[in-house]
Amino acid sequence: MTLWTAAEAAAATGGQATTDWGATGVSIDTRTLAPGDLFVALSAARDGHDFVADALARGAAAAMVSRIPEGVAEGAPLLVVEDVQAGLEALGRAGRARSRARVIAVTGSVGKTSTKEMLRTVLSHQGRTHASVKSYNNHWGVPLTLARMQADTQFAVIEIGMNAPGEIAPLARMARPHIALVTTVAAAHLEAFESLDGIAREKASIYEGLEPGGVALYHTDIDTAPILRDTARRHAARTLGFGRARNAHHRLLSVDLHEAATVARARAWRTPLLYKIGTPGRHFAMNGLAVLACARLLGLDRAVAIADLANWSPPEGRGTRERLVLDLAADGMNVDLIDDSFNANPASMEAALDILAAARPQDDVGRVSRGRRIAILGDMLELGQTEAALHAALADLPAMQAVDEVHCVGPRMRALWDALPEARRGQRADTAEALAARAHRLVDAGDVVLVKGSKGSRVSLVAEALRHADRRREKDQG
Repeated sequence: MTLWTAAEAAAATGGQATTDWGATGVSIDTRTLAPGDLFVALSAARDGHDFVADALARGAAAAMVSRIPEGVAEGAPLLVVEDVQAGLEALGRAGRARSRARVIAVTGSVGKTSTKEMLRTVLSHQGRTHASVKSYNNHWGVPLTLARMQADTQFAVIEIGMNAPGEIAPLARMARPHIALVTTVAAAHLEAFESLDGIAREKASIYEGLEPGGVALYHTDIDTAPILRDTARRHAARTLGFGRARNAHHRLLSVDLHEAATVARARAWRTPLLYKIGTPGRHFAMNGLAVLACARLLGLDRAVAIADLANWSPPEGRGTRERLVLDLAADGMNVDLIDDSFNANPASMEAALDILAAARPQDDVGRVSRGRRIAILGDMLELGQTEAALHAALADLPAMQAVDEVHCVGPRMRALWDALPEARRGQRADTAEALAARAHRLVDAGDVVLVKGSKGSRVSLVAEALRHADRRREKDQG
């Protein structure tokens, strides 16, 4: 199905199409470009114009450019605009304007991607649904998501993130949501903000983009809830809280963690709710409650939404759990890996350690007679001047008391390593590469292993090194 014709894209961007073409998608990366995509030559780490010839050779329908690139044949299908970033934004606004979709915008210090994916799962079974891919939530990710939206979309979920003040509101105004959701406010990106209050004000600016009659959802349990609530009331026709607080419209009453699921009880005003999330995690129960609130506001079948939540599992690197087989010939020679290596801040660290604490290792199957809970933790980045104290404070978390061994990756994690009791200290390395080289010696059959850290810490390399110990992988490659 054609997403953009040359005439439509030219009218949206104020650009000039060199030929008549039709695009079935929009791409900014030749590595993932599909035939028929409009390639947008953004300039980031490298100038996208350098890849236009390759994009066209790979089957791109056309390329959005601000100049004719070298090596591109005369008469090639192009959309020439004054500025490519501005052109993408204009295309995104046009994609939003032509759609009658009900739009939900999601932000938060923790949980926005998982919540977005829960919404995608729930909404897609009740209407044609479009959502951000991966964590495309910044100045190019939001307009790209909107530009990719088909005109007949019924529900759209737009993730909005930030690294500095003033980033969320313009993206929210571009998305024009009918529902705007802030999952929570926590210590993240403190380098760019003076306090949690500053982060809360930035997150709350998502409400500035609400459509007339729009609804604001906010987390009632956090200290900065009044900032979210007051901002919401200025911009929303209706404001709803979710959380454990007595005044929460959607109120979480209890959460039970199981080996492979989370069971929660809640009330949606006067209606009792019992729901299951298909993965362990107290934070997933809270995110799921916000998703059920969105479903209700959209007039969807709540019973179907609850059934779909039970089948949801987190995206790769955000708490996914997998079993690694160390010996194909012996029963029980397994390690359970919890890969949460995509991002980290103190709140998400606490949530991940809660999951590890609830996990059940297996005894009497490996070299070590007792199965262990092992945490391999990488640096939390962008925490500003308090980073050392925030890293050290992880040692005092209740869940940490159930962890048998903690391995630390990165210079910032030295503060945690120093704060841990000697019996709980594992190995420490300044780089993920150094620890990954000896990762296979850190674990034994029966262990449950959490790998968690900011993406920039590269602790995902340790998770990948552990996967190489899976004998099934060797067999498949052999």
